Amino acid sequence: MNEVIKQLSNRRSVREFTGQCISNEDLELILKTAQRCPTSVNGQQISIVYTKNKEKLEQISKLCGNQEHIKNCEVFVMFVIDYNRISHALDSIGEEQMIQKSAEGIIVGAVDAGIMLSSLQTSAESLGYATTAIGAVRLNVFEFIKLFNLPKNTYPLVGSTIGVPTKKAKEAPLKPRVPFEAFAFEDKYDDKKAKDGIFEYEKIFKEFRQKNGMDYKTSYNKTMASFYTKSYTRDIKKSFEHQGFTFKDSN
Repeated sequence: MNEVIKQLSNRRSVREFTGQCISNEDLELILKTAQRCPTSVNGQQISIVYTKNKEKLEQISKLCGNQEHIKNCEVFVMFVIDYNRISHALDSIGEEQMIQKSAEGIIVGAVDAGIMLSSLQTSAESLGYATTAIGAVRLNVFEFIKLFNLPKNTYPLVGSTIGVPTKKAKEAPLKPRVPFEAFAFEDKYDDKKAKDGIFEYEKIFKEFRQKNGMDYKTSYNKTMASFYTKSYTRDIKKSFEHQGFTFKDSN
Protein backbone atom coordinates (compact mmCIF):
# COMPACT_ATOMS: atom_id res chain seq x y z
CA MET A 1 0.00 0.00 0.00
CA ASN A 2 1.50 3.36 -0.97
CA GLU A 3 1.80 6.11 1.62
CA VAL A 4 -1.01 8.29 0.23
CA ILE A 5 -3.53 5.43 0.28
CA LYS A 6 -2.30 4.37 3.71
CA GLN A 7 -2.80 7.88 5.09
CA LEU A 8 -6.28 8.26 3.59
CA SER A 9 -7.32 4.78 4.75
CA ASN A 10 -6.36 5.68 8.31
CA ARG A 11 -8.01 9.10 8.36
CA ARG A 12 -9.79 9.93 11.59
CA SER A 13 -11.38 13.04 13.10
CA VAL A 14 -9.23 14.19 16.02
CA ARG A 15 -10.56 16.19 18.95
CA GLU A 16 -7.60 16.08 21.33
CA PHE A 17 -4.59 18.32 20.73
CA THR A 18 -1.31 18.80 22.57
CA GLY A 19 -1.28 22.58 22.29
CA GLN A 20 1.97 22.48 20.31
CA CYS A 21 2.22 25.25 17.72
CA ILE A 22 2.04 24.81 13.98
CA SER A 23 4.95 26.49 12.24
CA ASN A 24 4.15 29.36 9.91
CA GLU A 25 5.96 27.50 7.13
CA ASP A 26 3.81 24.40 7.56
CA LEU A 27 0.60 26.41 7.73
CA GLU A 28 1.43 28.33 4.58
CA LEU A 29 2.26 25.08 2.78
CA ILE A 30 -1.04 23.53 3.88
CA LEU A 31 -3.05 26.53 2.70
CA LYS A 32 -1.20 26.83 -0.60
CA THR A 33 -1.74 23.12 -1.28
CA ALA A 34 -5.47 23.56 -0.62
CA GLN A 35 -5.49 26.44 -3.10
CA ARG A 36 -4.37 24.05 -5.85
CA CYS A 37 -7.70 22.19 -5.69
CA PRO A 38 -9.87 21.99 -8.80
CA THR A 39 -12.78 24.41 -8.95
CA SER A 40 -15.70 24.57 -11.36
CA VAL A 41 -14.77 26.45 -14.58
CA ASN A 42 -11.58 27.59 -12.80
CA GLY A 43 -13.79 30.09 -10.99
CA GLN A 44 -11.77 29.72 -7.78
CA GLN A 45 -14.95 30.58 -5.88
CA ILE A 46 -13.64 29.46 -2.50
CA SER A 47 -11.70 31.60 -0.05
CA ILE A 48 -10.19 30.66 3.28
CA VAL A 49 -10.36 32.74 6.43
CA TYR A 50 -8.27 31.31 9.24
CA THR A 51 -7.37 32.29 12.78
CA LYS A 52 -4.84 31.31 15.44
CA ASN A 53 -6.14 33.90 17.88
CA LYS A 54 -7.03 32.15 21.15
CA GLU A 55 -9.87 34.54 21.98
CA LYS A 56 -11.42 33.96 18.57
CA LEU A 57 -10.94 30.21 18.90
CA GLU A 58 -12.85 30.30 22.18
CA GLN A 59 -15.60 32.36 20.57
CA ILE A 60 -15.79 29.96 17.61
CA SER A 61 -15.99 27.04 20.03
CA LYS A 62 -19.05 28.57 21.68
CA LEU A 63 -20.70 29.39 18.35
CA CYS A 64 -20.25 25.76 17.27
CA GLY A 65 -22.16 24.26 20.17
CA ASN A 66 -19.39 24.55 22.79
CA GLN A 67 -17.07 22.08 21.09
CA GLU A 68 -14.06 22.12 23.40
CA HIS A 69 -11.59 20.81 20.83
CA ILE A 70 -12.06 23.93 18.70
CA LYS A 71 -10.74 26.21 21.39
CA ASN A 72 -7.87 23.79 22.02
CA CYS A 73 -6.76 23.51 18.38
CA GLU A 74 -4.00 25.66 16.93
CA VAL A 75 -5.72 26.91 13.79
CA PHE A 76 -9.34 27.18 12.75
CA VAL A 77 -10.00 27.40 9.01
CA MET A 78 -13.27 28.62 7.51
CA PHE A 79 -14.10 27.68 3.93
CA VAL A 80 -16.07 30.50 2.34
CA ILE A 81 -18.11 30.35 -0.86
CA ASP A 82 -16.80 33.48 -2.52
CA TYR A 83 -18.45 35.09 -5.54
CA ASN A 84 -17.47 38.54 -4.26
CA ARG A 85 -13.97 38.32 -5.74
CA ILE A 86 -15.31 37.24 -9.14
CA SER A 87 -17.89 40.06 -9.10
CA HIS A 88 -15.03 42.59 -9.24
CA ALA A 89 -13.75 40.94 -12.42
CA LEU A 90 -17.19 41.07 -14.06
CA ASP A 91 -17.77 44.66 -12.94
CA SER A 92 -14.56 45.64 -14.72
CA ILE A 93 -15.94 44.46 -18.07
CA GLY A 94 -19.46 45.80 -17.56
CA GLU A 95 -21.11 42.46 -16.81
CA GLU A 96 -23.51 41.66 -13.95
CA GLN A 97 -22.81 38.51 -11.95
CA MET A 98 -25.89 36.30 -11.48
CA ILE A 99 -24.50 32.87 -10.55
CA GLN A 100 -25.03 33.48 -6.83
CA LYS A 101 -28.74 33.90 -7.53
CA SER A 102 -29.13 30.29 -8.68
CA ALA A 103 -29.25 26.82 -7.18
CA GLU A 104 -26.31 25.93 -9.43
CA GLY A 105 -24.20 28.67 -7.85
CA ILE A 106 -24.82 27.40 -4.33
CA ILE A 107 -24.16 23.78 -5.32
CA VAL A 108 -20.95 24.71 -7.16
CA GLY A 109 -19.73 26.57 -4.09
CA ALA A 110 -20.62 23.72 -1.72
CA VAL A 111 -18.94 21.09 -3.89
CA ASP A 112 -15.77 23.13 -4.34
CA ALA A 113 -15.61 23.90 -0.61
CA GLY A 114 -15.86 20.17 0.15
CA ILE A 115 -13.06 19.35 -2.27
CA MET A 116 -10.84 22.00 -0.70
CA LEU A 117 -11.65 20.86 2.83
CA SER A 118 -10.50 17.34 1.97
CA SER A 119 -7.31 18.58 0.35
CA LEU A 120 -6.43 20.82 3.28
CA GLN A 121 -7.00 18.05 5.79
CA THR A 122 -4.97 15.55 3.77
CA SER A 123 -2.14 18.05 3.45
CA ALA A 124 -2.16 18.82 7.17
CA GLU A 125 -2.26 15.16 8.14
CA SER A 126 0.65 14.36 5.80
CA LEU A 127 2.76 16.73 7.91
CA GLY A 128 1.78 15.01 11.15
CA TYR A 129 -1.08 17.31 12.17
CA ALA A 130 -4.69 16.31 12.79
CA THR A 131 -8.02 17.82 11.79
CA THR A 132 -11.77 17.67 12.21
CA ALA A 133 -14.38 19.08 9.84
CA ILE A 134 -16.76 21.51 11.56
CA GLY A 135 -20.22 21.70 10.01
CA ALA A 136 -21.56 23.35 13.16
CA VAL A 137 -20.47 26.74 11.81
CA ARG A 138 -23.93 26.78 10.24
CA LEU A 139 -25.55 26.89 13.67
CA ASN A 140 -24.69 30.58 13.90
CA VAL A 141 -24.00 31.80 10.38
CA PHE A 142 -24.77 35.48 11.05
CA GLU A 143 -22.25 35.58 13.90
CA PHE A 144 -19.55 34.13 11.65
CA ILE A 145 -20.36 36.66 8.95
CA LYS A 146 -19.67 39.39 11.52
CA LEU A 147 -16.66 37.66 13.08
CA PHE A 148 -14.87 37.30 9.76
CA ASN A 149 -16.18 40.50 8.15
CA LEU A 150 -17.68 38.65 5.20
CA PRO A 151 -19.14 40.82 2.41
CA LYS A 152 -22.18 40.12 0.23
CA ASN A 153 -21.83 37.23 -2.22
CA THR A 154 -19.82 35.19 0.30
CA TYR A 155 -20.98 32.45 2.66
CA PRO A 156 -19.21 30.63 5.53
CA LEU A 157 -20.00 27.01 4.69
CA VAL A 158 -17.77 24.68 6.70
CA GLY A 159 -14.73 24.84 8.96
CA SER A 160 -11.81 22.70 10.02
CA THR A 161 -9.53 22.51 13.01
CA ILE A 162 -5.80 21.87 12.68
CA GLY A 163 -3.56 20.86 15.56
CA VAL A 164 -0.96 18.45 16.87
CA PRO A 165 -2.77 15.27 17.99
CA THR A 166 -2.21 13.65 21.35
CA LYS A 167 -0.79 10.11 21.40
CA LYS A 168 -4.18 8.82 22.56
CA ALA A 169 -5.95 10.53 19.66
CA LYS A 170 -3.50 9.12 17.11
CA GLU A 171 -4.12 5.61 18.40
CA ALA A 172 -7.91 5.86 18.62
CA PRO A 173 -9.75 3.05 16.78
CA LEU A 174 -11.03 3.81 13.31
CA LYS A 175 -14.80 4.21 13.17
CA PRO A 176 -16.28 1.51 10.91
CA ARG A 177 -18.15 2.31 7.71
CA VAL A 178 -21.22 0.74 6.13
CA PRO A 179 -20.46 -2.52 4.28
CA PHE A 180 -18.66 -1.84 1.01
CA GLU A 181 -21.40 -3.51 -1.07
CA ALA A 182 -23.91 -1.04 0.39
CA PHE A 183 -21.70 1.88 -0.62
CA ALA A 184 -20.26 1.16 -4.08
CA PHE A 185 -22.68 -0.01 -6.78
CA GLU A 186 -21.68 -1.11 -10.28
CA ASP A 187 -23.82 0.14 -13.17
CA LYS A 188 -26.93 0.94 -11.10
CA TYR A 189 -28.02 1.75 -7.56
CA ASP A 190 -29.13 -1.33 -5.59
CA ASP A 191 -31.68 -0.34 -2.95
CA LYS A 192 -31.81 -3.84 -1.44
CA LYS A 193 -28.06 -3.78 -0.80
CA ALA A 194 -28.38 -0.28 0.61
CA LYS A 195 -31.17 -1.37 2.98
CA ASP A 196 -29.44 -4.60 4.03
CA GLY A 197 -26.20 -2.73 4.51
CA ILE A 198 -27.61 -0.05 6.79
CA PHE A 199 -29.21 -2.67 9.05
CA GLU A 200 -25.94 -4.61 9.13
CA TYR A 201 -24.13 -1.39 10.01
CA GLU A 202 -26.41 -0.92 13.01
CA LYS A 203 -24.96 -4.17 14.40
CA ILE A 204 -21.39 -3.30 13.40
CA PHE A 205 -21.60 0.15 14.97
CA LYS A 206 -23.06 -1.19 18.22
CA GLU A 207 -20.30 -3.79 18.52
CA PHE A 208 -17.65 -1.14 17.81
CA ARG A 209 -19.02 1.15 20.53
CA GLN A 210 -19.27 -1.63 23.10
CA LYS A 211 -15.78 -2.94 22.32
CA ASN A 212 -14.25 0.50 22.77
CA GLY A 213 -16.14 1.56 25.89
CA MET A 214 -18.50 3.87 24.02
CA ASP A 215 -21.75 2.09 24.80
CA TYR A 216 -23.32 5.34 25.95
CA LYS A 217 -24.38 5.73 22.33
CA THR A 218 -24.61 2.42 20.50
CA SER A 219 -27.39 2.94 17.96
CA TYR A 220 -26.52 4.43 14.58
CA ASN A 221 -30.20 4.53 13.63
CA LYS A 222 -31.15 6.56 16.70
CA THR A 223 -28.19 8.88 16.20
CA MET A 224 -29.31 9.60 12.65
CA ALA A 225 -32.87 10.14 13.86
CA SER A 226 -31.63 12.82 16.26
CA PHE A 227 -30.28 14.76 13.27
CA TYR A 228 -32.33 13.82 10.23
CA THR A 229 -35.89 13.93 11.55
CA LYS A 230 -35.54 17.71 11.40
CA SER A 231 -33.21 20.39 10.14
CA TYR A 232 -30.53 20.67 12.82
CA THR A 233 -29.26 24.06 11.67
CA ARG A 234 -31.22 27.28 11.51
CA ASP A 235 -31.60 30.34 9.33
CA ILE A 236 -29.83 28.73 6.37
CA LYS A 237 -32.20 30.09 3.73
CA LYS A 238 -32.38 33.42 5.54
CA SER A 239 -28.62 33.74 5.90
CA PHE A 240 -27.95 32.79 2.28
CA GLU A 241 -30.44 35.41 1.11
CA HIS A 242 -28.88 37.97 3.46
CA GLN A 243 -25.56 37.38 1.68
CA GLY A 244 -27.11 37.81 -1.77
CA PHE A 245 -27.68 34.15 -2.66
CA THR A 246 -30.91 32.66 -4.02
CA PHE A 247 -31.61 28.94 -4.47
CA LYS A 248 -33.60 28.84 -7.72
CA ASP A 249 -33.29 27.68 -11.31
CA SER A 250 -32.04 30.11 -13.93
CA ASN A 251 -34.60 31.58 -16.29
